[in-house]
Amino acid sequence: MTNNETYWTTEITPDSFAKGLGLRELWQKRYLIWLFIKRDITVQYKQTIFGMGWYFVSPLFTMFMYIVVFGKIAGIPTDDVPQPVFYLSGICLWEYFSTCLTEVAGTFQTNAALFGKVYFPRLVAPVSKVASKMFRFGLQLSTFVIVYLAYVLHGYHLCPNWYLLLFPLLILMIQLLALGLGLIVSSLTTKYRDLTNFFGVFVSLWMYATPIVYPLSYVENPTLHKIMLFNPMTAIIESFKYGAYGAGQFSWTALGYSALIILCLLFLGIAMFNRKQKFFIDTI
Repeated sequence: MTNNETYWTTEITPDSFAKGLGLRELWQKRYLIWLFIKRDITVQYKQTIFGMGWYFVSPLFTMFMYIVVFGKIAGIPTDDVPQPVFYLSGICLWEYFSTCLTEVAGTFQTNAALFGKVYFPRLVAPVSKVASKMFRFGLQLSTFVIVYLAYVLHGYHLCPNWYLLLFPLLILMIQLLALGLGLIVSSLTTKYRDLTNFFGVFVSLWMYATPIVYPLSYVENPTLHKIMLFNPMTAIIESFKYGAYGAGQFSWTALGYSALIILCLLFLGIAMFNRKQKFFIDTI
């Protein structure tokens, strides 16, 4: 008598929040993250005329626009910091954050075909997006460094200090915030497509709620000042500015609050993402 029972040696199931966040599996497949990173960087330069040059030109054009609109027309002060240095410091950090956030938020939509064909830890896709954008961020940050050194060599008194050593931590906080919030948005927009339009407007308005084109000291209203500190990006931007040229406001309390909010959003985002991937193919 033949035994027709089937015995499975491997069962593939998405991780639930109760079983963990799936970080161990993500680490085991870390080579996939590297492959995705190389793919993203390579695709960015295909069929382009200036290639990497766009990443140097983009922050400079944005800087000149800010100088004309916010510096010359609106007359917003920059804490006695040269306007190009002040604006570039915020532009580089914000563009990296907003780009990562937008890319992660579209994870399910942009990878629908791939997710439907082969199994791998789905978190590989958003994590690789955040990591691959570091290449672009490095190029744009070099623009800021060149402009910064040019002003120093011309005798401008900029005051970098030991708080600048927090820069790697600040970048990590930006990455985790973009990843956590992006995973939440990606999970929601899978079912509710019209939230994508709202999300684009939200990111644009968020920039003006962050001290990018104005210093935090410019907000004199005490209530509005406290509200702005609820924005986790505020403490990150101000900490970088304080470390880079001694202007801005640094607070361990504000930075700790931002770190707490970021961790909460990250855990919530991963939990929602892991839950949504069970029904992703049926919903999309």
